[in-house]
Amino acid sequence: MENNKIAVGLDIGTTKIVAMIGRKNEYDKIEVVGIGKAKSLGVKRGVVSNITQTIQSIQQSVDEAESVSGLKIDEVVVGIAGQHIRSLHHSDYITRSHADEVIDDSDIEDLVNQVHKLVMLPGEEIIHVLPQEYKVDSQADIKEPIGMYGGRLEANFHVVVGQVSSIRNIGRCVKSAGLGLNEITLEPLASASAVLSQEEKEAGVALIDIGGGTTDLAIFKDGIIRHTAVIPFGGNVITDDIKEGCSIIEKQAELLKIKFGSAWPGENKETEIVSIPGLRGREPKEITLKNLSKIIHARVQEIIEHVYLEIKNYGHETAKGKLIAGIVLTGGGAQLKHLRQLVEYITGMDARIGYPNEHLAGDSDDALSSPSYATAVGLLMEGLEKKDKEVETIVEEKEVVEEEVFKPEEKTIEIEEEPVKAEEPKPKLKKKKSFLEKFTESLKDFLDNAE
Repeated sequence: MENNKIAVGLDIGTTKIVAMIGRKNEYDKIEVVGIGKAKSLGVKRGVVSNITQTIQSIQQSVDEAESVSGLKIDEVVVGIAGQHIRSLHHSDYITRSHADEVIDDSDIEDLVNQVHKLVMLPGEEIIHVLPQEYKVDSQADIKEPIGMYGGRLEANFHVVVGQVSSIRNIGRCVKSAGLGLNEITLEPLASASAVLSQEEKEAGVALIDIGGGTTDLAIFKDGIIRHTAVIPFGGNVITDDIKEGCSIIEKQAELLKIKFGSAWPGENKETEIVSIPGLRGREPKEITLKNLSKIIHARVQEIIEHVYLEIKNYGHETAKGKLIAGIVLTGGGAQLKHLRQLVEYITGMDARIGYPNEHLAGDSDDALSSPSYATAVGLLMEGLEKKDKEVETIVEEKEVVEEEVFKPEEKTIEIEEEPVKAEEPKPKLKKKKSFLEKFTESLKDFLDNAE
């Protein structure tokens, strides 16, 4: 049973691949028992561009996490991002034949399944169908319709769509690395669960996750996801600009950005100079920090303006779309000096840096609370939540079976049969599957057939 309570989040990013193994402690906080990190070689802008290299990087990070924790990893929760991700809004309804019965899970499932039948562009597939508000008969703005009476059940949906080939490539890499695919989750949603509080989601907040290859945006209002977008720029573009602008190699550009980089040029004086060793006995290069921050500022400003355009498209200035909690910045790129101030200056909204430490156990390693691990922590949380639900469902089913099984006269005979009978309710379990689990299953089937 102990092993059932352990989950693994696998963050396949553009710069790094992280495998994080964890479980919940008695205070319902996450205890990370093992973490593995490998340089991501086969991923560009959140999309797999080299299958072999990606598989090697996944194996490397998983092996490291296994050796740290002493546990064997079987299945993982994987995050998906990339510029092929887009979101759309859709309304749909079902007419219930039994209006005299209360609305239950199966009605919601029928409605969600109907949305899954939406005709997509060629080569696209629905990743998430996220219900927003429901409407029962003529009563609007219902958050939880289960238990109500009504003939017509209607809902607004936030539908996240991605490229079939990109999703399958990730599935293929995970499978080839010898792992089972438990679930696929949109990365901005995973980061949001790790760094946003429920109050912020209620008040209205925009989460900006600045990764190596992409910048992900997720907007929440009234506790519901309202908008998602993936912008195909990230920290790597800043590094490339420094490399070109200062005529140095990528490794040096990355180090410069991390150690001395700032998004606000006014902070540095003309006299602050960094000397970079030349290649193969060449003269060392001298770079002024003011010049460096000018290069960074230009690119960061462009990224933030792209994101701000998406936020404006959502209509954040209207009374209905007002984001009271402002902006939360997370991801590796959020560690850039003075980024928060620049974001506040450009958008005019309050901003803070999001750390995933609020869900982690108190004795966790400080490195884990870095914004660059937000997605991995979010994926791990997703996996643990799924495990909890599975355990709850199994316990419920077992209780039902035990009620049927224990008849006083035949007590001993029935006890022997109990294990067999306890397995029978599996079809019921199936009924409770969410659309996400179905999506993961159909992906697994596809991968099996592809072999």
